[in-house]
Amino acid sequence: MPERRSSRKDAIRNREAVLAAADALFTGRESPEDVTMADVAAAAGVGKGTLFRAFGDRAGLLRALYEARLEPVRQAVESGPPPLGPATPPRDRVPALLDAVLCFKLDNRRLALALEEGGSSSPYRAEHYERWHSLLRAVLEQIPGLTDSDFTAHALLSATRADLVEHLAGEERIPQDRIRGQLAHFVTRVLASGSPERPAAEE
Repeated sequence: MPERRSSRKDAIRNREAVLAAADALFTGRESPEDVTMADVAAAAGVGKGTLFRAFGDRAGLLRALYEARLEPVRQAVESGPPPLGPATPPRDRVPALLDAVLCFKLDNRRLALALEEGGSSSPYRAEHYERWHSLLRAVLEQIPGLTDSDFTAHALLSATRADLVEHLAGEERIPQDRIRGQLAHFVTRVLASGSPERPAAEE
């Protein structure tokens, strides 16, 4: 039993070392493609076999690192105060949620891009995407007059795709505050399209 406990502690320690090493490497390299599993193993001081056993493959490592960085946002969304938490009115929460996604991707551009571009499966099947889509759809369904919440959630999330964020912030060098303002304006227009029609004023 003590051996099993010790081996579990070693596994946890190795995992933390790998995530820290991967975090530093992805932050410091110009392109996500410059970071290999061998680089991460060497930086973490573990064998490649340990790395593959813990994360499966490069995509698994990227997902684990992404989720670790996203954890504070997830907690704020699930149980935090407004504007992200569940007590926020739907019309206020939708733009706040999308701003949180955008800010996270702006702060983690290389990692988000590597995750969305890596692997052979569709990014729309990724667990983190399905989670955001499901949440947005549920909040949109609470807004009177807004129809087709499923498609609207997809359309809104498309404005926060990592490749678009990289293009705007990296290639076009648009300031982050301006990108956030543009997204907020777009979300406002989408939500306004679902507002119940007001009766014309009497002449």
